[in-house]
Amino acid sequence: MGDFNLALLLVAIIVTVLVFVFNVYLLINYQHPDDVNQAYFPKFVVVLGLSVAVISILMLPADVANRHACRHALYNGACHLTLPMKQLWLAIYIIDAILVFFVIPFAMFYYEGDQDKSVGKRVKSAAIYVGVTAVVCGLTLGILYGLVGKVDFTVRHLSSSSTSFPSSWNGFSTSGSPCIGNSRQCSAYTASPSSETTWTMRTTFPEYVVALATVAGSILFTILGGTGIACLPLGLIFAFFRRPKAVITRSQYIKEATELGKKAKELKKTADSLHQEERSGSKGRKWRKNVKAVEKELLLLEEDMNSLEEMYPQGDKAETAWAFTVLGYLAKLILGILGLIVSVAWIAHIFIYLIIRPPLSPFLNYIFVKLDDVWGLLGTVAFAFFCFYLLVAVVAGATMLGLKLVFITIHPMKWGATLMNSFLFNVGLILLCSISVIQFCATAFAYYAQATAAGEIFGHTLQSLRGIKYLYKYNVFQIAFVSLAILTFLYYAAFGWRRKKPSGRIQISS
Repeated sequence: MGDFNLALLLVAIIVTVLVFVFNVYLLINYQHPDDVNQAYFPKFVVVLGLSVAVISILMLPADVANRHACRHALYNGACHLTLPMKQLWLAIYIIDAILVFFVIPFAMFYYEGDQDKSVGKRVKSAAIYVGVTAVVCGLTLGILYGLVGKVDFTVRHLSSSSTSFPSSWNGFSTSGSPCIGNSRQCSAYTASPSSETTWTMRTTFPEYVVALATVAGSILFTILGGTGIACLPLGLIFAFFRRPKAVITRSQYIKEATELGKKAKELKKTADSLHQEERSGSKGRKWRKNVKAVEKELLLLEEDMNSLEEMYPQGDKAETAWAFTVLGYLAKLILGILGLIVSVAWIAHIFIYLIIRPPLSPFLNYIFVKLDDVWGLLGTVAFAFFCFYLLVAVVAGATMLGLKLVFITIHPMKWGATLMNSFLFNVGLILLCSISVIQFCATAFAYYAQATAAGEIFGHTLQSLRGIKYLYKYNVFQIAFVSLAILTFLYYAAFGWRRKKPSGRIQISS
C-alpha cells in the first residue's frame, strides 16, 4: 500500500468512534430530568458539537503523526495515500463555524421558545433569527473576502553564480561552504535587504473563513483562557483551604436551612414576576439584566445548599459521606498543584518561545521530542494534554468572569441537572475557542508540529493574511493572554485565599 499509514487510519477511526460514544455518555448523565425522551435535535447538536471540538484538538497530534508517515520519502510528492490533513482541517473548521454561528443558535432559539406556541411557530421564530444572522455573516464575509481576502508573503530575490565541478572534492568537503568552487561564498548569502519584495496571492474562501473565525475566537480565548489558566488551579487549591473543617451541629443546620429557604422563596417570587413580564412582551434591557441577576443568585444559592449538605451529611451513611467529602478536597488540592505546574509551564513557554525574539529555547517542544524518543506516542499524548488543558481553562475562565462580572449568561454544567440551553451554550463556547486553541498550539509548538498541514493553514496563511497579520506579527494575543494570566494570579494571591463572601444575605457558618 505504498506509504499509506494503515495504523494511523485505524487509530483515527477508533478514536472518532470512542469520542462519539463518550459524548453520548456525557449527554445522558448530565442532562436534566425534564429533557429526558425529548429535545432530540438539541441533543444531536450537542453530541456533534462536542465531537467536532474534541476531534479538532486531536487532529493536531494526528497531523504530526501523519507527517511521520512519509519520513522515508525523498520529497513530499513521493508520499501517496496518507491522510489528506489539509482538506480534513478545512472541513472540520467549516463545520465548526456552521455549528457556532447557525446551528447552535437555531437550536437555542427553538429550545428557549415559548412552550405555549406550536412547533411550527417556534421553528419559524428560530429560523428568522438564524436567517438574519446568515445574511449578515454572508454579506460580511463576501465583502471582506472580495476586498482584503489576500495574503502578502515577504520574499527576497536571491541569485548565485555557478561554476564547473572541480577535479577534486577537497575544497567542498573542507570549506563547509554550500557553494562549489574557489569563491567559498554564494551571492545569495549576501543579498541586500533592498531585494525584498511582497508576493501577493488570493487565499481560498474556506481558508479565509477559518482565519476570520480564528480571529473572533482568539479574542474570546485570550480573555477567557488568560483568566482561566490562572483561576483554574488556584481555585482548586484555595477551595481546599476554604473547606469545611468539621461537621456542624443540628441546631446550626436548621438555622442555616431556614435562611436558605427564605432566600429560595424570594428568588421564586422574583422569577415568577419576570416570567409574567416575559408573557406580557416587556422584555427590555432592564428585564434581561434582572434575569442575569436572578441566575447568579440562584447559582450561588445552590452552592450554599451544597456547602450546607457537606457540613451536615445526613442518612445512614453520613460518616462515609463526610469521608468522601474530605477525600474530594484532598483531590482538589493535588489536582490544583498539578494544574499550577502546567499553567506556569504554559506561561513560561509563551515567554521563552513566542514573545522573546529570537526564542531563548524550544522548551516544551524539546520536551515533547524527547518524550517521543522514550516512546513513540508519549510526546503526542503530552502535546494533546497541554492543548486540552487550554480548553478546560477557557471554561473555567468563562465561569469565573460570568460570576464576577455577569457579562455573559451563566450556564453551569451539573451532573444530572443540565438543561439543553446550557449544554448548547457551553458547546458553542468550546467550539469557538477550539479553533483558537489549535492555532495557539500550532504556533506555540511550531518546532514540534513543523511541516504539518496545520502549520501551513494557521502559520503561513493566517500570519500573512491582509488586515489581520499584524495581530500575529506583534504577538498581540500572546501578550494579552500572559498579561491577563499574571493579573489573575495576583488577584487570587491577594484575595483568593479568603473565605467566600456570603451570597446575598446568606452566610454559611463553618
